[in-house]
Amino acid sequence: MNTTFSRRAALLSAGAAIGALAAPRVLRAQGSTEITVHYAQPYIYKDSYDAILAGFARQEPGIKVNFVTTPNYEEGAQLILRQATTNQLPDLSYQGFNRLRVFAERGIAQDLTPLLAQEGNPAQQGYTPNLLQLAHFGGMQSGLAYAASNPVCYYNADLVKRAGGDPENFPKDWNGVLELAAKIDKLGDGVEGMWFTWSGDDWMFSALLFGHGGRMLNADESDVGFAGPEGLGALTLIDRMVKQGGMPNLTAPAARQAFAAGKLGMIFQTTAQVRGAVASVGKTFELRTTEMPVIDAQKGRLPTGGAAGMLTAKDPAKRAAAWKFLRYSTGPEGQAMMVQNTGYLPCNQLAIDEPKHLGAFYRENPLFMPAVRQLPISIPWYAFPGSNSVRVTQTMVDNLARIVEQRATPAVVQAEMAAEVRRLLPRKS
Repeated sequence: MNTTFSRRAALLSAGAAIGALAAPRVLRAQGSTEITVHYAQPYIYKDSYDAILAGFARQEPGIKVNFVTTPNYEEGAQLILRQATTNQLPDLSYQGFNRLRVFAERGIAQDLTPLLAQEGNPAQQGYTPNLLQLAHFGGMQSGLAYAASNPVCYYNADLVKRAGGDPENFPKDWNGVLELAAKIDKLGDGVEGMWFTWSGDDWMFSALLFGHGGRMLNADESDVGFAGPEGLGALTLIDRMVKQGGMPNLTAPAARQAFAAGKLGMIFQTTAQVRGAVASVGKTFELRTTEMPVIDAQKGRLPTGGAAGMLTAKDPAKRAAAWKFLRYSTGPEGQAMMVQNTGYLPCNQLAIDEPKHLGAFYRENPLFMPAVRQLPISIPWYAFPGSNSVRVTQTMVDNLARIVEQRATPAVVQAEMAAEVRRLLPRKS
C-alpha cells in the first residue's frame, strides 16, 4: 500500500489545530501578573506543560499563565516572526533549537546572561556549559534549553519475529535495517516495512547527513555543505528506504497511527515520542526502541532536537513573571516532569544527578535509554543563518518529498536543492 501524501491536506489539518490551550484555573491575588506562553507540538508537550503549570501555580499563585500553541516548530517560528512586526509577542516562547538563531539575530530574543548571573553560578543551578550551548546564538544566551532529543528507532518486536529477525539483536547498520524492513514488507496483510520521519523540517535529514560525517553548510557558512558525497549518501539512503525498505508515502500522523495499529515494522523518529508510543501501542504488540545507525563510525554524529524557552516580554512585571516560569520549567523539578511526560532528555544537570528527580526513572523505563546512550555522538541541531532560515528548511523538505514520491533521483534532488538553498543564504560581503 502506498498512501498518497497530500501536502495541502496536511497543512490544512495542521492549521486547524492552531489555537490557545485553556490553562488550568489559577487563583489570582490582587495585583497579580498574567503572562502568555507559547509552545509548539502540543501532541508531544501538552502533558509536560500542564504538569509544570500545576507545580508552578502552587509556587507562584500570583502569576496566571495562558498557553498558546502551534502544531510544530516551523509554524511556531513563523507565528513569532509575524507577531514581532505587530508588537503582539507572547511573553515567553519555546522555540526549536534551530530557530533561536534567527530570533537572536533579529533582536527578538533577549540575552539571559544577566538574569542568570543575578542568581549565582549557572552550573550550580544545573545549567552546565554544554546545556547552555544548546541555546547560545548571536553571541548571547538567547534561551534556556527545555527539552533535548535525538532520533531513535521504534520497532514492532512481533513483526520482526514473523519476518525471521531477532528482536534481541536488531540490525546495527542501515543495510541490515533495510534488509529486515524488506522482509517485514513482504508479510502482506497491509503491513509496511518501515517509515523515516523525513517531513516537517530538516532534522531527520540532518541525522542522515551528520551520520555520514557531513554538515549543512561549510565552515564559514558561505556555501552549502551537503552538495558532496555525504549529502548524496543521505539522499540515496532515503531513496533506498522507499525502494528496498517498503517505506510508504505517509504523513507523520498517519505513520504513527499505522505503527500503533501493528501495520508498520519500524519507525525512525524523535525519542520525544516514547511516551506517546507506549500509550498508543498499549498491548497491541511488544514495543522496543534502539539506537539509530550512523554511517561513519568515526565521524558520524546525530542532531540534538528539542526546544528552548526564549524571553520576549518587555513589560517589567511580565518579564519578571515569565523569567520565573522559564526558570521553573528548566529547573530540576520542571525537568523531571518534562521527562516523565514526554520522552525527551533533561536539560538540567541537577535533574539528572539528584536521585529524587530522575534517578530511578531511567532504571525503570528502558525504552528511554537508547537516546541516553546516543548522547556522546549528539551535536547541536544546525541553525541556518539569515532571514530565510524557515524558507531554507521548507525548500529542503519539498525536495525530499520528490525522492519519497519517486519523482526525481537523489543526484538531481541534491543539485537542485543545493542551488535553491544557495540563493536563500545571506550574501557574504
